[in-house]
Amino acid sequence: MTDTRAVPFGFAPPFDAPIPYLQRIRDYYQALGYGSPYEWAHYVEVPFQSLRKPLAECTVALITTAAPYQPDKGDQGPGAPYNAAAKFYRVYSMASAAEPDFPLGNAAGRPNDRESQDYTLKLALALLQSAPAARTTVQSPLRWSDDPDWKLDYCNVERLTPEEIAQRRAEFDRGKAQAKQLREEAAAAGCGASGAIAQAADS
Repeated sequence: MTDTRAVPFGFAPPFDAPIPYLQRIRDYYQALGYGSPYEWAHYVEVPFQSLRKPLAECTVALITTAAPYQPDKGDQGPGAPYNAAAKFYRVYSMASAAEPDFPLGNAAGRPNDRESQDYTLKLALALLQSAPAARTTVQSPLRWSDDPDWKLDYCNVERLTPEEIAQRRAEFDRGKAQAKQLREEAAAAGCGASGAIAQAADS
């Protein structure tokens, strides 16, 4: 989808801008019939502390909701449908990075593209070292694709038929049920391990 009026001047089409994820997700879940708009907790004043020593001398903790690739858990590639089985239900450690204008779930760079992943991580670390205050952001110059049409598809209910919306609701409900089962299994396994440790300590 290209605005031919912009071609002679080299302008990007109007939709070739960072996706308004929050509003898209609110509209998407309401269209699926989940009631009240999705809400995100956020601070009025964001806690912030600039580095007190060089980054090379610091220990950096990266917190993410992303999960490592698990080959036995089905499709997890770009554009894959919601996959509760591929989520993680125990704490693990893995490197992450800042978020460029890429599809959600690909914040660390393009899949299998070491160069874009290295660049993104270096950009994030440079920002960590130089940020003067809370809410400091930088725009990554990397582009996901020369064709920006993918931005129109993400959680865009205007591109879905009523039948597709109903199908996605059913798939999402199945995913939620599967996620609940996996959480309960992980919790039970954790309780079992804690019980064994406590028993060993008492003996």
